[in-house]
Amino acid sequence: MGVSVRPRKLLYVITHLWVGGAEATLTRLVTAEPKIADEIIVVALRPGGPHADRIRAGGVTVEELNFGTPFGVAAGLYRLAKLITRTQPDIVQGWMYHGDLAALVGLALSGRRRMTRLAWAIRGSDIDFSRYSLQLRLVVKACALLSRLPDLITANSAAGLKIHLGYGYRPRRAEIIPNGIDTRRFRPDSSLRAAVRRELGIPAEAIVLAHVARVNPMKDHEGFLEAMAGLPDLRALLIGADTEDLPDRPNLLRLGRRDDVERLLPAADFVVSSSAFGEGFSNALAEGMACGLPAISTDVGDAAIVVGDAGTVVPPRDPHALASAIRALADEAPAARAERSRRARARIVERFSLEKSIARWSESYAAILSPSAR
Repeated sequence: MGVSVRPRKLLYVITHLWVGGAEATLTRLVTAEPKIADEIIVVALRPGGPHADRIRAGGVTVEELNFGTPFGVAAGLYRLAKLITRTQPDIVQGWMYHGDLAALVGLALSGRRRMTRLAWAIRGSDIDFSRYSLQLRLVVKACALLSRLPDLITANSAAGLKIHLGYGYRPRRAEIIPNGIDTRRFRPDSSLRAAVRRELGIPAEAIVLAHVARVNPMKDHEGFLEAMAGLPDLRALLIGADTEDLPDRPNLLRLGRRDDVERLLPAADFVVSSSAFGEGFSNALAEGMACGLPAISTDVGDAAIVVGDAGTVVPPRDPHALASAIRALADEAPAARAERSRRARARIVERFSLEKSIARWSESYAAILSPSAR
């Protein structure tokens, strides 16, 4: 089977479609044109979320379950199995830990395991389990024990795959497929830069950092705010759910959750990721770079691979090192910053575009659907 042969039907199972990088990546994948399969169904284990609306707007079916209670889990797995039986997908693709496990169980209950390929998707890297529930730890352990069963396990980062092998994952076939960035949507725009700065009251000459992340221990806003406290002459756009509730400081603009991130990013000069753990491939980092923003990131997941020579990578949980790196890039001569800006955009276009990511997914799906894989 060649790469040009698409799956007839794909069914994705994801934990939920609320705000998050994994959810955004799936939304981009299933709504991109041309479609990755003739027909796509997305099943969310929990209802609601803005990405559900975006996926439906892209012409893709979304089925929502309610895994909020033990009865909901049992009823949801029954509905999932019946859906697989009725729709007969070529591939059932799990997405995130709960989605992976539900995809396996639902496919087994459907009676179609011999006819349908099963794939899983690892979306993160090193998890600080002390900050999460016992349930998550048990689900990850179950996934590790059952990891020989899928036909394919994908990871969005080399770091994520390596760490999960350490957790006990033993895939029959593993592929690293980085997230894909829509470089037409995320791009430099001088007119937007001027307009957004006027709207936000930012002087044209100010140096502005973009920090795009929901408030979550993984994202380490506390460390970023500590770094910014030592950089009073620089400003930061804090974009993401609950950032409006962070401490009010003179050099911070707390914008909360926004649906126009691609419009806000060109107003900045740099993009910063301060994550302490857990990131595999940071969408926020790559989207900022696609907008021509040199990057400063903590060394979590594949950040160093994404940033390359278009910025600086520092140790996680080290606000002093983060502040020093920001200061060093902010103090570069304009010509040097302009060259970093060019390299940042070029790196995403050349290595991490949505088109390249979709091509990798297509190759991986073709491989497990080939007669030799059966």
